[in-house]
Amino acid sequence: MAAAPGAAAQHPPLEGAARTWGTIALSAATFMNVLDTSIANVSLPAIAGDLGVSPNQGTWVITSFAVANAVSVPLTGWLAQRIGQVRLFVGSVILFVIASWLCGLAPSMGLLIAARALQGFVAGPMIPLSQTLLLASYPPALAGLAMALWAMTTLVAPVLGPLLGGWITDNISWPWIFYINVPVGLVAAASAWAIYHRRESVTRQLPIDKVGLALLVVWIGALQMMLDLGKEHDWFHSPLIVALAIVAAVGFAYFLLWELTEDHPVVDLRLFARRNFWAGTLSVSVAYGLFFGNVVLLPLWLQQFMGYTATDAGMIMAPVGLLALVLSPFVGKTVAKVDPRRYATFAFIVFALVLWMRSRFATTADFGTLMVPTIVQGVAMAFFFIPLTTITLSGLPPERIAAASGLTNFVRITAGALGTSIFTTSWESRSALHHAQLAEAVNAGNPAVEAALAGLQAQGLTAQQALAQVNRLADQQAFTMAATDLFWLSALFFLVLIPLVWLSRPQPMGAPGDAAAGAH
Repeated sequence: MAAAPGAAAQHPPLEGAARTWGTIALSAATFMNVLDTSIANVSLPAIAGDLGVSPNQGTWVITSFAVANAVSVPLTGWLAQRIGQVRLFVGSVILFVIASWLCGLAPSMGLLIAARALQGFVAGPMIPLSQTLLLASYPPALAGLAMALWAMTTLVAPVLGPLLGGWITDNISWPWIFYINVPVGLVAAASAWAIYHRRESVTRQLPIDKVGLALLVVWIGALQMMLDLGKEHDWFHSPLIVALAIVAAVGFAYFLLWELTEDHPVVDLRLFARRNFWAGTLSVSVAYGLFFGNVVLLPLWLQQFMGYTATDAGMIMAPVGLLALVLSPFVGKTVAKVDPRRYATFAFIVFALVLWMRSRFATTADFGTLMVPTIVQGVAMAFFFIPLTTITLSGLPPERIAAASGLTNFVRITAGALGTSIFTTSWESRSALHHAQLAEAVNAGNPAVEAALAGLQAQGLTAQQALAQVNRLADQQAFTMAATDLFWLSALFFLVLIPLVWLSRPQPMGAPGDAAAGAH
């Protein structure tokens, strides 16, 4: 992926009101983008029910957005050089508004998935370019503050996303979770154009790596379809799943070979020769996959098996950003003075603690018990994105930062989509195992079962209805045990990631001499 020319190299930083309003315009667009990765999570059961599919099939609403978004992110550098950073950013925001409107109008799951894929594709350049334009708006001495302001926006959206999505779903209707993007996007696009159109980057004509792009679409699409369809087709007992796995593996192998030998690759894989880049990218991507898989799993469990409404599930999820908002400015101001590896390590330890607390959940857990880990998780969020972004981009010359930002976002978004599929699939398979084990205990010779059935029949239920009620309780218990299994395993993975962070050797962005150090 070719690096987009840095606006900072051509224009002085903004000052006063222009910088404030520029920050707000870029943040509003980023907010809208990130909001759409979480706002649909608590609405999945309602969307699936309204469109006549299962909640697990409804996860395609999330993964289609993420996969299309991941495919388009690597094109950011090339497109920015062809048409300019500002024009590309504003155009992406306007197209995102149109795609959001189409999502709300979708009458079937197939059309909703198509509209979400379009929405994800046009959203690709928004996050990398918002980072690039924001950094160009501030002097180098305030780069940490700029990143903190940007990170706060990405943290507010997950706070409001589930809460807003739940309230809209329960009180209006789910299409409005997409319609609300229209006014926000139009204002953000108009404001960004008014402030930044005179700061357009230099454009030049570069060839597009058509083969690399085609291979990228093929292997990511095949991999995601394999993960999403596997549970419905009995995995590798199905010729379809085997074929998708082969296409994904072969496509990925050819993609690597092609991109490493192409003069103008769609993805600059040579960045992975730098130690800081590959260690930081791998850390943030695996962590984000774990985080996002849990973010999808928790509201599904709450609504399907704990009796929570979409609004209540949103209230459980929302406090994740409260402490993050308080602590992010501190992290942004001090990350240049403190080893970012220490901050990232602290974040992973807190994530592990939060998920260990969730692994102790039971079907009797009350609202307060469920809320506490979410509040604590805000601490981890504050110390997560900024330090790992600093590590990933450290030592890079300014002209490569746009390419590096786009590539690391591509890997992170792909990991989020894979995390969603892996978690929902694993949840079903583990629940089936637990249900089978619980069912062994439900037999005529078990006194507890006989007492429960007798009690239910005494309340007026028939024998068949009493058995159905016992089965429902077994389902609830099985899916709860499966969820806590995944929470515990996620906690362990976060601890395993800590040594990976310490393989990096952070340097200031643009520091000389990283080419040698980073390649070790």
